[in-house]
Amino acid sequence: MHKRHLVNPKKCGPFHHRAPSRILYKAIRGMTPHKTARGAAALQRIKLYEGMPPPYDRKKKMVIPNALRVLRLKPGRKWCTIKRLSHEYGWGYKDVVDTLEAKRKVKAQAFHERKVALLKARNQVISSSAAPVQEKLAALGY
Repeated sequence: MHKRHLVNPKKCGPFHHRAPSRILYKAIRGMTPHKTARGAAALQRIKLYEGMPPPYDRKKKMVIPNALRVLRLKPGRKWCTIKRLSHEYGWGYKDVVDTLEAKRKVKAQAFHERKVALLKARNQVISSSAAPVQEKLAALGY
């Protein structure tokens, strides 16, 4: 990506950021009225990260169904990710983010398995303790 001036390339823009968070920020900025107070306040509230940083890795994940690639694109169409584009344009932290994400996914899988086992044990205890009550209710017609 040869998008720099030959003379003093750091002095004047436009700046072409390589990080996925900055690319997404500029895309969002282009869709908002960022020169008004309302738009500037909205841009200050947005938080963009590469990967899933520690305060948010334990939160429940949300998804926007209408934005899913499976629902929006016709099967067989070409598609890409911002991570791959950023890496091709010179972003140097793809490998770091990939290793950190692999560690996070292992921890998340262990947490999920532990949570499922606890829920299964809890449901067994509840059903076994509720059996006598269920028999009495059945005798009364409920």
